[in-house]
Amino acid sequence: MTALSTSDPIDLSTTLGDDEVAITETVREFVRTAVLDEVGDWFEAGRFPARELAPRLGEIGLLGMHLDGYGCAGTSATAYGLACLELEAGDSGLRSFVSVQGSLAMFPIRAYGSEEQRQQWLPGMASGEYIGCFGLTEPDSGSDPASMRTRARRDGSDWILSGAKMWITNGAIADLAVVWAQTEEGVRGFIVPSGTTGFGQREIHHKMSLRASSTGELTFDDVRLPADAVLPGVVGLRGPLSCLNEARFGILFGALGAGRASFEAAVDYAADRVQFGRPIAGFQLTQAKFADMAVRLSQGLALATHLGRLKDGGRLKPEQVSIGKLANVRAALDICRIARTVLGANGISLEYPVIRHMTNLESVLTYEGTEEVHALVIGKALTGLAAFA
Repeated sequence: MTALSTSDPIDLSTTLGDDEVAITETVREFVRTAVLDEVGDWFEAGRFPARELAPRLGEIGLLGMHLDGYGCAGTSATAYGLACLELEAGDSGLRSFVSVQGSLAMFPIRAYGSEEQRQQWLPGMASGEYIGCFGLTEPDSGSDPASMRTRARRDGSDWILSGAKMWITNGAIADLAVVWAQTEEGVRGFIVPSGTTGFGQREIHHKMSLRASSTGELTFDDVRLPADAVLPGVVGLRGPLSCLNEARFGILFGALGAGRASFEAAVDYAADRVQFGRPIAGFQLTQAKFADMAVRLSQGLALATHLGRLKDGGRLKPEQVSIGKLANVRAALDICRIARTVLGANGISLEYPVIRHMTNLESVLTYEGTEEVHALVIGKALTGLAAFA
């Protein structure tokens, strides 16, 4: 008998409500039955079966689950975070798909779109009929979105959109892109349906991380858009940055799923791996690694749950999301690296989940805000002094 659970060493699950427990169990079962047996092959092949999975994710209410109305489930923020954790225990690419769909594509339409835009797109996105993406990062503009080169200019009642976006999750497969561009008024968001003349979507290959995820490049060659393509409810960087804050909240939970899966794999492996006449789980140095991983996981779970409660109470600050994203992705990546050493050579095999999670988290560490950017956000919040160039 063991006194502590590898999935929840400090029994935080006892603080969850019945609906949060039910959502956790539903998503965990979905990942177990629909993802785990095949995700290693998806990763190796560099593909993500979005069209097959999207309707199933929509059926259990995961797409835009934290939004209200228009076919969305309207769950709590904490429940959304817990779902992200279970999804990323399957793979970061799976959580990224759900995160981009709900927090980066659906959220701005719900928050800043017209009623007509909401009615046109959100029900189909919630069901998985339509796949969305979020176009902010550019080939020469990542951490500094204010320097974006994509432009939209008025031409009568229409808009003409020109430029390119890079490293866009779901970009190559999306039915619509929420694209952010400079205008004379400031940064504006535009809904660009696939198939629009001049709108190009291309898959990015040769990735060594997030391989079970579709990543694309978007190009806009004088794309003509009608007046009702623009999101009317926001002007300026506040629009895209608020979307990123929603997605980062999911990441600070989600990354722990990758860490937890790697920790559990290491414990199971060590119990069966016999060296020098006994399981390596019984060796002092191996147990020290387990203790380290359990502490890091527990600290991350406690932080994530606390931030979730703050968000549900309307008290969560963006800088606190930065604390969570910075701390928990670091912790999860450290857990994966330690777990890899427990598995030895088997740690680099896709027969086990550890190397897949570890390489995925190398991307999660830098997307939607690098370590350095989040550190500077936190530093400014603590001192009142901006260290950005």
